[in-house]
Amino acid sequence: MTNPTAAILVIGDEILSGRTREANAYHLAGRLVQVGIDLVEIRVVPDDHRAIVDGLHALSAAVDHVFTSGGIGPTHDDITADAVAAAFDVAIDVREDARAMVAAAVGDRRLTDDHLRMARIPEGATLIANGISGVPGFSIGNVHVMAGVPSIFVAMLDAVLPSLGSGEPVVSREVRFEVGEGRIATPLRRLAAQHPRLSLGSYPFADGRVFGTNIVVRGTDPAAIDAAVAQLEELRGSLG
Repeated sequence: MTNPTAAILVIGDEILSGRTREANAYHLAGRLVQVGIDLVEIRVVPDDHRAIVDGLHALSAAVDHVFTSGGIGPTHDDITADAVAAAFDVAIDVREDARAMVAAAVGDRRLTDDHLRMARIPEGATLIANGISGVPGFSIGNVHVMAGVPSIFVAMLDAVLPSLGSGEPVVSREVRFEVGEGRIATPLRRLAAQHPRLSLGSYPFADGRVFGTNIVVRGTDPAAIDAAVAQLEELRGSLG
């Protein structure tokens, strides 16, 4: 069984300028591992219409699911919804069900044109519920358009994820070596060749005066992971 694939398009000048630390791709990666969807690309683009459209065209053709983060608020630089409509070549306008959700979120305050910018939905899209602020995201084709505010992104992801196809959850195990990568590179290469369906990652670390290497084994077959971990532990024992 091959797991579905996914990518995330993170949108915002604030990410590229270093003003804001990106958190949504990190959260998405962890959640997708749990449900058996393989995140294969993280792409960051500025608040630029052409860059967003080009990113959507490339990613939506390459993976099963594209998640976007950012650019669906009420301000002038929130241009994601328009770019998505352009990417799918459909019209965009205020939709009554989205308008009602935005009005409920605004409450007793007067509904302004700025508020209504958040109710503009591309034709043919389905809404994504937002249990935090009430303003919806939307899905169109294989693209799921969500807010950049991390707490809202999390709520929208929780709303949309159950409706997506899933695969086999990825399991990971870690083996700690208190030696540098150079000591284990050759046997690790042989071990990786013996387990082509597993991912073996090598991550050096410094822990006080110890310079070592963590080997992380990832895959969907628990028995194969156990076998690889046993071999790694045997290797570790042989090094003294």
